[in-house]
Amino acid sequence: MDKLELQKLRDLPIEGVAERLGLRVKMHKSLCPFHDDHHASLSFSVRRNGYRCFVCGASGGTIDLVMRHLGKGFLDACRWLADEHNVILTEYQPQSSDLSQQTSFDAKRYERFFERPWLNDEATKFLFEERRIDARVVRWCRLTSWKDKQEVAWLQIPYYDREGQLIGVQNRNLVKGAMPRFRFPIGSQCSIYNLPILKRLSPSDELYITEGCSDCWAMLSAGHKAIAIPSATLLKHNDVELLQTLASTLSLTFHMFPDRDEPGERLFLQLQKILPDLVHHQLPPGCKDFSEYFLSKYP
Repeated sequence: MDKLELQKLRDLPIEGVAERLGLRVKMHKSLCPFHDDHHASLSFSVRRNGYRCFVCGASGGTIDLVMRHLGKGFLDACRWLADEHNVILTEYQPQSSDLSQQTSFDAKRYERFFERPWLNDEATKFLFEERRIDARVVRWCRLTSWKDKQEVAWLQIPYYDREGQLIGVQNRNLVKGAMPRFRFPIGSQCSIYNLPILKRLSPSDELYITEGCSDCWAMLSAGHKAIAIPSATLLKHNDVELLQTLASTLSLTFHMFPDRDEPGERLFLQLQKILPDLVHHQLPPGCKDFSEYFLSKYP
């Protein structure tokens, strides 16, 4: 993990991190989880991006909050933050001295894995039984799978640019609760997902924006054209320009089902600044995200 990656974790909005930890934040305050609190003594500073309890003295930033709340060490807390916010960390370090300076993504090394996608039993169960994803969507997204030396099953998710060129790979751990949940090869560019769908768009089409690949698969399975982003706070300048260009040149109508929580609504508001005409759809009670709604609507 380099300094830039570490800074990305420290720059994640402190209140969003707190909410993902299960704290209820209101007016920049919440009950302090580090003592028997009944008067919301934990305060959050958006400007300093930190927290402080004026009763027990607990204080720090995003990483400190995760370490203390979940009882994790520094590296495990960083991995948790990265998994929850889809921040790409350098997980694989080349052993060969010839590759020691490698920073770009080696597409040729991974392209062959997606030429003939193969799903092991764990991936088949995850996609078709647990998520009920349409087989045509799995083929379109070229999802494949593999097992590491410890026989841990991983789902391998390719990221392509608009022209269909492989630009990154996301590996998802299929063991529930296992850490890390995601791994990315060096140099992977995993920001906007499912960009090849843009070539199938026509003027005035509807395009749905989801948070994460799983919701995108569900949206595609429901018959909608969709792309996915990890988080509005992680959007690159080029990604913002792409969304704005699509809105102006194709006259698309953008739609979104924000996750039914504070971070989800905040994400919608951030995207609305980029796409003023973004249409908000409310998930029904009991559905945290579109994947859950899809499972309830399309049993």
